[in-house]
Amino acid sequence: ASKANLSIGKSLYSKHCKSCHGGEGYGDGTKADNLEGDLGDFSSKKFQSQSDGALFYKSYIGRKDMPNFEKKMTEEDMWITVSYMRTLAE
Repeated sequence: ASKANLSIGKSLYSKHCKSCHGGEGYGDGTKADNLEGDLGDFSSKKFQSQSDGALFYKSYIGRKDMPNFEKKMTEEDMWITVSYMRTLAE
């Protein structure tokens, strides 16, 4: 991903993901305590071993406590966000 896209991805992550998943993706955002599901640790090998498509689907379509983002962002923006999430690896 280009530096410009990663910058956009970071901005999108901050807007849509940070409040639950935390600034570093540890699942420790300000809203995390109000959710029941496992918010994941984006830096973990388990998280990072998932395919881009799996991360896209889970993030865009949502599941359990994870909301649906189809009306909040474009597919292209979600792909850019997934690329940014990759930078949160250990």
